[in-house]
Amino acid sequence: MSYRSLFRDGMNAVDKLRAISWPFIVLITLAACIGFVSLYSAASGSMQPWAASQMVKFAMGMVGLVITAVIDIRIWMRLAYPIFLASLALLVVVDVHGHTSMGAQRWIDLGFLKLQPSELMKIAIVMTLARFFQGATPEDVRNPLFLIAPLGLLAAPVALVLLQPDLGTAMMLVIVAGAMFFIAGVSYWMFGIVAAGGLAMLPVAWHFLHDYQRQRVMTFMDPESDPLGAGYHITQSKIALGSGGVTGKGFLHGTQSHLNFLPEKQTDFIFTLFTEEWGLVGGIALMTLFALIIVYGYFMAFQCQNQFGRLLSTGIIINFSLYIFINIGMVMGLLPVVGVPLPMISYGGTAMLSVLFGFGLLLSAHVHRDVKFTRRGFDMA
Repeated sequence: MSYRSLFRDGMNAVDKLRAISWPFIVLITLAACIGFVSLYSAASGSMQPWAASQMVKFAMGMVGLVITAVIDIRIWMRLAYPIFLASLALLVVVDVHGHTSMGAQRWIDLGFLKLQPSELMKIAIVMTLARFFQGATPEDVRNPLFLIAPLGLLAAPVALVLLQPDLGTAMMLVIVAGAMFFIAGVSYWMFGIVAAGGLAMLPVAWHFLHDYQRQRVMTFMDPESDPLGAGYHITQSKIALGSGGVTGKGFLHGTQSHLNFLPEKQTDFIFTLFTEEWGLVGGIALMTLFALIIVYGYFMAFQCQNQFGRLLSTGIIINFSLYIFINIGMVMGLLPVVGVPLPMISYGGTAMLSVLFGFGLLLSAHVHRDVKFTRRGFDMA
């Protein structure tokens, strides 16, 4: 089936626009607006340098989201492997000639945007694994030899991301891929073998960690051991979280953030800034909004009548959930500091655009939820 025929088949563009789940987009926009307000506060009541830029990137991302949503899901399945290879090539470029900041080489400087290919790879790996497992039978996924190829597809980007180094993103790639293997029906005993192997490799992995990564783990275990050094970030984060109390100190009145005790307040620790100003009530409200987005996303995923759409949608939501779980756990001292942003809230162009692209794919799967594939996945059944 040709690309042109894919556009001709089924609904026209107007029908597809109507079929988009607009309440879901409203939830996303509400989350982004909270991010704009938080970035405005992080700049002490100024739209520059973060809030205005984030608004422009969100507007660009929303246009891309709608375009992505109306494109036939079968086209996205055809593009899964090319997008993966392009993202992999960008990771190679980063490792060879990337922009270095804060000791990590993770970006390609495009002038108007610092592109972080590892963020794109989080979506690309979901698309690729959904494409690979499309049409796979239970017998296929129980065969260890069948899983060699997807494990290789995962190993390549994880290795390149670790070279940057970016342990947090590498962990997210592994966890998202593991979840998709599980959803695809891989046997429990295979996960047991992988988990046992991973535990056995921990001493070796520890040896290859950079000094600052080891220090982060040790600080996580005992943040009070060096409160003015390695433990400074998490110590100040906890102080800010606690000082917000139940109702917070009020908008633009967070002392830890506005007196510059709180580091990276516009990116990694923006949830801390938000809860210091809006308190426990505000924090719960934001997490409730995230929960609504996640539940709504799963609801749309379960409505898909094809395996590719279900796997793709579920993987996108799992990826989004991990952002939230790791970031909030990190700023509360429940997880090591690994540099994972809070989606739709933290400042960052690539993270914002990649999350919105993922949501566009989710909406495309929902709009085309009644499309059925053959096992090869290219034609309607």
